[in-house]
Amino acid sequence: MSTTIKFLTALAFSLILTSCNGQGKSKDNSLNHAISKIEVIDFHSTHRCMTCNAIEANAKYTLNTYFAKELKEGKISFKAINVDEKTNEKIAEKFEASGTSLFLNVIKNGKETQINLTDFAFMKGNDQEAFSKELKSKIDTQLKTL
Repeated sequence: MSTTIKFLTALAFSLILTSCNGQGKSKDNSLNHAISKIEVIDFHSTHRCMTCNAIEANAKYTLNTYFAKELKEGKISFKAINVDEKTNEKIAEKFEASGTSLFLNVIKNGKETQINLTDFAFMKGNDQEAFSKELKSKIDTQLKTL
């Protein structure tokens, strides 16, 4: 009798998990197909150098100066993510970011395309004018594809 109870308990538990899991996936997928936007993601560690701080500051400056309308509409967003925090582990793994990194995550009809701008960001990070000009150009190019 105890074997039957254990079996029925395990069966009920697995049905509940399967049921909830399936509902969440279908809801998320239908929502994702309607999304088209650009996420500017600045990954960083807890302790940052001058260039790392400049990359974030210049990315924000560029977005606020040239893309204020798109930010307000939600067509573009900015995220600063500390890779040292346990809660950010999954997104850091997804982008393979272990320290300072800059990405454009272009989401078109729910499909993500990640554009790694880390090399550019370090090369131009301390020159606000050059950084802004090039980042603006890269974002403008991606906005045309949405």
